[in-house]
Amino acid sequence: MGEGLSDRQTQILKALITEYIETAEPVGSLALDKKYELGVSPATIRSEMANLTEGGFLRQPHTSSGRIPTPSAMKFYINQLMDEKQVSLAEEVRHKEGVRGHRRDLDGLMDYVTRSLAVKTNCMALATTEEGRIWSHGIANIFASPEFYNYQVCRSLFEIIDERRTLRELFFEKLAGVSAVEVLFGEELGWEFFDTIGVVAARFRHGETNGAIGVIGPYRLNYASVIPALRNMGQLITSLSES
Repeated sequence: MGEGLSDRQTQILKALITEYIETAEPVGSLALDKKYELGVSPATIRSEMANLTEGGFLRQPHTSSGRIPTPSAMKFYINQLMDEKQVSLAEEVRHKEGVRGHRRDLDGLMDYVTRSLAVKTNCMALATTEEGRIWSHGIANIFASPEFYNYQVCRSLFEIIDERRTLRELFFEKLAGVSAVEVLFGEELGWEFFDTIGVVAARFRHGETNGAIGVIGPYRLNYASVIPALRNMGQLITSLSES
């Protein structure tokens, strides 16, 4: 998806997703016109937003005149439009030392990794193995996002964490494991009250153990920062087995 969009439509879509990630609110044409230099009138923006909605890139919540991106649009943004914020050299060196300090201690390693990811992303970080061991940090971080003001969303998420079978399904069945980092939107899972949730995950192997690390937060996660942070951590864990 994404093929056939004009340059103007692509520019508008990127601006709308950027605004949505920042505000958590449906985005209207006036907001885009005021904040982003799109070079067209609000009327043209509205017209193109209507076209993007018809094309399956945007949807319009019934309570708002603004629009939000669909999962297909978010994946197009992540794969082709997003400007990743690379991990700094100082941070990479620090984490390399931290990971190597726990190379023979899986508990210590996963505690370090999840704690570091939670701090870096301001989201909840999880690690799990195929055998069902679980580590987590940053649970309180999710309450900073308005998506989790809904107690049913929180309950659904916490039930997933408590249920080892479901967590294993998420990280080892729903995620294909075909790339270094994968993104999955709650809407794709079909789980109740999971529509507003986003998951970024990476598989790893530590000795004889197969595992996965992940960051869970709102659907509008700051993917530009989360994805490189998770990729870097996954690569550092993998390097332990190769060294």
